[in-house]
Amino acid sequence: MKPYTYLLVLFFTIIICFIASFDNRIRFYKHFITFFKAAVIVAIPFILWDIWFTQMGVWWFDTDYTLGFTFAGLPIEEWLFFICIPFSCVFTYYCIDKFFELQKLQSFNNIIVFISVIICAVVALLHYDKIYTLLTAIVTILTLIFLHFIKRIYWLGKATAIYSFLMLGFFAVNGILTGTGLESPIVNYNPTHFMGIRMLTIPVEDAVYGYTQFLLVLYFFKLFKVKQS
Repeated sequence: MKPYTYLLVLFFTIIICFIASFDNRIRFYKHFITFFKAAVIVAIPFILWDIWFTQMGVWWFDTDYTLGFTFAGLPIEEWLFFICIPFSCVFTYYCIDKFFELQKLQSFNNIIVFISVIICAVVALLHYDKIYTLLTAIVTILTLIFLHFIKRIYWLGKATAIYSFLMLGFFAVNGILTGTGLESPIVNYNPTHFMGIRMLTIPVEDAVYGYTQFLLVLYFFKLFKVKQS
């Protein structure tokens, strides 16, 4: 069972969403190709980031919990992570957006961007010597500026609220990956490269990293979905 741990985490993360995609009320399966294109585009820079940090020793993987197949220094499960996790997140957004009226959350767009950028900038300045913290803060700032001021997306408040809801799953998935309930973490972090603030076993940077990835995948998903229709 131990070598299948990471793979099982991904499987249980995606399986319910995948099955529900074929529900006649949802029909998300029609957007599988659209999602895949969006996820791959965003995965490319994030995987390069992952490879770089693994080589630098910012984080590393306990291969006792993986199948043992690696590519470019990353377990195959880590590659799948960039498809499986965004799939569940985008699917959840799609369903909530489809069945609930959340347009009023648009009024919070400016506040969310202002507060997030200020916090990330302060954190980056205070922890400029910690590469994971610094790079996560910078990428988040650039992403928010790109989406809000350049692309002027209207759904940022809605996406942020839904991501807050997704944090329930985040704690379960990332909790296991960072050691909750296990003898040792699947993903280990060098304490000199992040703030050291953890939510249970999860570095707080992981939540911000996930938020940025979610926003970017959702942006390209919506972009390709419009072109598809």
